[in-house]
Amino acid sequence: MKKRISILGSTGSIGTQSLDVARKHGYRVEALTAGSNVELIEKQIREFRPKKAALLNADAAEDLKIRTADLDVRILSGEEGICECAENTEADTVINSIVGLAGLRPTLSVLNAGKDLALANKESIVAGGRLVLNAAKKSGAKILPVDSEHSAIFQCLEGKPGNRALKKIILTASGGPFFGRTREDLKDVTVAQALAHPNWSMGAKITIDSASMFNKGLELIEAVRLFGVTPDRVDIVVHRESIVHSLVEYDDNSVIAQLGVPDMRIPIQYALTYPDRYESPVPELDLAAAANLTFFKPDYDTFDCLNICREAAGKDGLMPAAVNSANEEANLLFRQEKITFLQIPELIREAASHAVNREEFTAQDVFELDAQMRSLVRAGV
Repeated sequence: MKKRISILGSTGSIGTQSLDVARKHGYRVEALTAGSNVELIEKQIREFRPKKAALLNADAAEDLKIRTADLDVRILSGEEGICECAENTEADTVINSIVGLAGLRPTLSVLNAGKDLALANKESIVAGGRLVLNAAKKSGAKILPVDSEHSAIFQCLEGKPGNRALKKIILTASGGPFFGRTREDLKDVTVAQALAHPNWSMGAKITIDSASMFNKGLELIEAVRLFGVTPDRVDIVVHRESIVHSLVEYDDNSVIAQLGVPDMRIPIQYALTYPDRYESPVPELDLAAAANLTFFKPDYDTFDCLNICREAAGKDGLMPAAVNSANEEANLLFRQEKITFLQIPELIREAASHAVNREEFTAQDVFELDAQMRSLVRAGV
């Protein structure tokens, strides 16, 4: 039987690349969701013929319903419609590539339904923490990482003799467009400059997070959650070429790395085919052509977002959710040219300092905190 998948966030970068993988292997697509991109999701529906599709924007969903009236597809809207696509289909695996905290409820919907989750929405596990992990444990669903770094770690840990053998995780970072610059250099950088990532093609929010290195901070927290390690056992190293996607070091000081061309279709496909491997739509890695692989220590003084996330990971509970929500709002304000690049970490720190941490919390607690953090960031402008 063909593998059956659903894709949440199908019109974004990860979503469209996931459909490349589905196209190559002939996977059955059960459901697609997006925000408001009617034209692209209509094309996807006509090609892949899902049984359900949902748009977050209600007006866009009504437009899509008219456009696809000749097809046998049920069109839904809003967060409720997206969650229905996440849980009420015949999909074996659901890819969650929604951007931001908006992915938390769909993540919980997938896991509570007992479906395997191919997770590209790192914010849901950063903010949801044990809510997400407990949902997976209760239903028996697998969480399969799609981020290139966490997929790399996942692959490097396969076959290990046990947690005691793992010494530390080493996350690689491209360094973004501002590697090597000082705080003084970053005073007047523009949105266009921050969006000019040297290696990866991503959505605007994630690209800005890469420039500030908040994205790598999120990945540190995600690694702590997914692999059950303490923050002090997660190192970060800047690797400009984005060929080594991450590494693990064992107790005997042996280091194992996963390498590949910088193309997200490799980790997407592995999350869908695990534990098997198949031919992918990605070219081979030519090490001779790559020539040099370089590694540097991160500049924690210039990129304070790394410190913010490491501190939040150490406090655990609701603190990762607090800094994530504060960053989402600060990132948006920067893209709207209402604040400077250097104000991003300043506003995150100030807002998060007002957060009340709790070890035990509900999804509603996360969303109430989200509203508070966003309000505090806007008030700080």
